[in-house]
Amino acid sequence: MKAVMIIFNQALTERVDYILSQLRITGYTQFPLVYGVGSKGGEPRMGTHAWPEMNSSYLTIVEDDMVDLLLKYVEKLDHVNEENGIRAFVWDISKMY
Repeated sequence: MKAVMIIFNQALTERVDYILSQLRITGYTQFPLVYGVGSKGGEPRMGTHAWPEMNSSYLTIVEDDMVDLLLKYVEKLDHVNEENGIRAFVWDISKMY
């Protein structure tokens, strides 16, 4: 099993929901307000007057064979919407209850 955290500009929420739906990923936790700055030239997303945009994040646990496909979809969305920004991070789940 793998944990995948997807962090994205809130403007992409419907598109990320669509990806999860298409891949039949039904279990996730949503963090609707995430502050931060992207490492690849991203502008701050702080929800302030100066930096009003916000990010969201989803955390999902998927089977190992689903990871590459999910990352492919995320990468494709990023290429189509580079100005908004989306990243996915993966780590191993050694145990789960």
